[in-house]
Amino acid sequence: MGKIKVVHYINQFFAQIGGEEKADFPAQLRKGEVVGPGLALTQAFGDEAEITATIVCGDSYFNENIESATKQILDWVKEEAPDVFIAGPAFNAGRYGVACGTVADAVQSELNIPSVTSMYVENPGADMFKDKVYIVSTKNSAAGMRGAIKALAPLALKLAKGEKIGASCEEGYIPQNIRVNFFEKERGSRRAVDMLLKKLAGKPFTTEYPMPVFDRVAPNPAVKDLSKATIALVTSGGIVPKGNPDHIESSNASHFGEYDITGVMDLTAETYETAHGGYDPTYANQDADRVLPVDVLRDMEKEGVIGKLHHLYYATVGNGTAVASAKAFAEEIGRRLVADHVDAVILTST
Repeated sequence: MGKIKVVHYINQFFAQIGGEEKADFPAQLRKGEVVGPGLALTQAFGDEAEITATIVCGDSYFNENIESATKQILDWVKEEAPDVFIAGPAFNAGRYGVACGTVADAVQSELNIPSVTSMYVENPGADMFKDKVYIVSTKNSAAGMRGAIKALAPLALKLAKGEKIGASCEEGYIPQNIRVNFFEKERGSRRAVDMLLKKLAGKPFTTEYPMPVFDRVAPNPAVKDLSKATIALVTSGGIVPKGNPDHIESSNASHFGEYDITGVMDLTAETYETAHGGYDPTYANQDADRVLPVDVLRDMEKEGVIGKLHHLYYATVGNGTAVASAKAFAEEIGRRLVADHVDAVILTST
C-alpha cells in the first residue's frame, strides 16, 4: 500500500496570509502544498502519510458563507478522495473552531471520509461538535502546537487505517460522553487508595471522574439609594470607539479597553462600533447604545434616578475568550472601579 492521503484545512492566519484584516479570505484549494501546522503533521506522520492538498479559508468568510463555503470545500475533498481529513488545530479561536468542526462533520457525514479536528476544550466549536467528530484537546493558544500535533497525528492515522479508537484518556480527544471499556494496569481499589493517599498528603492527583466546577458568587447587598450612587458600565459585547483603538480581538480577546465617556450623551454610528466577531454587528454598529446603554443612563442621571454615570467604561469581547482570561480582566477592572469609588456596575453582553 502507498502512503495514507490526507487533506488538511486551516484558516488564513496559519496559512500565513494575515490576521483579522484577512479574515474575509475566500476558500482556496492548494494542491500538493503543505502549509503551517501541516509541516509539523508531515514530520509526525513520517513515511506513513502525506498531505496531498491544503484548503485555506478565512474565518470571517467561512462563518458568513457557511453553506456555500462548506459545499465548495466538500467538492474539493471529494475530488481529492483522501483517506482522512484533518482540520486545525484551532486552539481557542472561536470562529476557526466552528469552521473546523463544521467542515470535519460535513466531510465525515456526507463523504464518509474519517475526519478529526483539534481545539481547546472551551472553544465554542468543541461544544458544538465533540459528539459528532473526534476533537483532539489542545491548550488555549498556538503555544501548545507541539502537544496538539503529538496527539492529532496518531489519531488521524488510526482513523485512516480503520483501527479501533480507544478511550478519550488514551487517545487525547475531548470526551464524547460515550463509555469505552479498557483494561487498567491496576485494579480499581488500588487506584482509589493511591488517589486518597495523595490527596491526604497534599500531592497532585488526577481523578478518573472529573466533575464540573462552577463559581458561586454571593451577591452584594442592594444599593440603598440609587439617587446618590455612581454607576459604571462594563460590557463583553465589544463596544469600542470607532476604529477599535486598542485593537481588541474579535475572538479570544487578550485584553480589555478603558474608555472615557465624559460628556458623551449618545453612542452614534459615527463614533462607536463593536469589535465582537461572534454575532451580527449590524444593529450594534447602527446604535451601540443597544449593547452599552449610555443614552438611557444619561436620562436616568438627568432625572435623578441615579447619582451619576461613571466617566469610564470597560469593554472586551466574550467570543471564544477563555474563562481564565475573563477572570483576570474582571479582577483588574474591579480593582479600578473600587479605586474610583463606584457603587454598582451594569454588565452587558450581546
